[in-house]
Amino acid sequence: MTRSIGIVETQYVTFAEQEPFQLESGATLSPVTLAYETYGTLNADRSNAILILHAFSGSAHAAGRHHPDDPKPGWWDECIGPGKAFDTDRFFVICSNVLGGCYGSTGPSSIDPSTGKPYGLHFPVVTIGDMVNAQVKLLDHLGIDVLLCAAGGSMGGMQVLEWAAHHPERVRSAIPIATTARHSPMLIAFSEVGRQAIYADPNWHQGDYYHRAQKPDAGLAVARMVGHITYLSEQSMQQKFGRRLQGRERYGYEFQTEFAVESYLKYNGSKFTRRFDANSYLYITKAMDYFDLVAQHGSLAAAFAHSSHIKFLVLSFTSDWLYPSHHSKELVRALTAAGCDVTYLDIQSDWGHDAFLLEVDTMTHLIGSFLDQLAKEVL
Repeated sequence: MTRSIGIVETQYVTFAEQEPFQLESGATLSPVTLAYETYGTLNADRSNAILILHAFSGSAHAAGRHHPDDPKPGWWDECIGPGKAFDTDRFFVICSNVLGGCYGSTGPSSIDPSTGKPYGLHFPVVTIGDMVNAQVKLLDHLGIDVLLCAAGGSMGGMQVLEWAAHHPERVRSAIPIATTARHSPMLIAFSEVGRQAIYADPNWHQGDYYHRAQKPDAGLAVARMVGHITYLSEQSMQQKFGRRLQGRERYGYEFQTEFAVESYLKYNGSKFTRRFDANSYLYITKAMDYFDLVAQHGSLAAAFAHSSHIKFLVLSFTSDWLYPSHHSKELVRALTAAGCDVTYLDIQSDWGHDAFLLEVDTMTHLIGSFLDQLAKEVL
């Protein structure tokens, strides 16, 4: 029987106070703070560390609760903890909020030391590579030279691939889930629709809204609604909503919320505005759009030319149309060409892109078995 990890606390590390942090764009940041949480115990030779990379709107709070009355645990609580997929009785699990985020890490809502005001759009554009380079600083702070594993889904999977491609000497294994090595034009298009919704909100004020009573919540809510549709699948939406009406028995022949799916999207869009920053939405979606291992290296196989020692578990889901299975299959072919040890599974699921958060039993079995074998070899 699995157990809860219990009460956890968010921690913070600040670096680049003396020497600025160099970004891929050529811009610099100083200082830089990352929010992070850890679960489990780091062993004596520091060889049992697993880095969890969160998806687009995630945070460092991946497991446990912050206080006894906390109504909701961390975003991957069902997979992190004693006896779970990432077993904290055996592994030291780390999760940090990405650079550019809004959950404690330095981002556009942080105070610019040169002005004493929030950065807003004066915050430099960041990339997936910048996010990972900041995580390297975190590992240095924790005294961890080599990760036993880097794992994550969606944008977290992009970070996993970035670790394997550009910091292979610091990773023993990698679990990229429901992800891609580069955004397709369709994915960039979805990102841009979300950004345009925020730009169109009269309360956005070119990103300078932090001191104002009204925030660009309407635009951010619409952006989230568009994004949320891509996380689901036709099958899951049919099962969950069908054409059911919400709170009425017949059509009203009016422009009000009538269908259950409409009500669901509006509710989730509104709820998102209470926990996320509109500018962070802009910056993080732009980082995802810029991510392209093929352009950086000439070919996807070349990106992993120095990663042949890394063991990969690549997972995709049959109903995921945001990052369809063919993205993962392309990745697997490239990893195989680079001489990597790759296990690939395309998992049958009706849950769409969100399956990596919902298919808990399957994920526990697959990831648990992979890490168990790895632990026997390494620990």
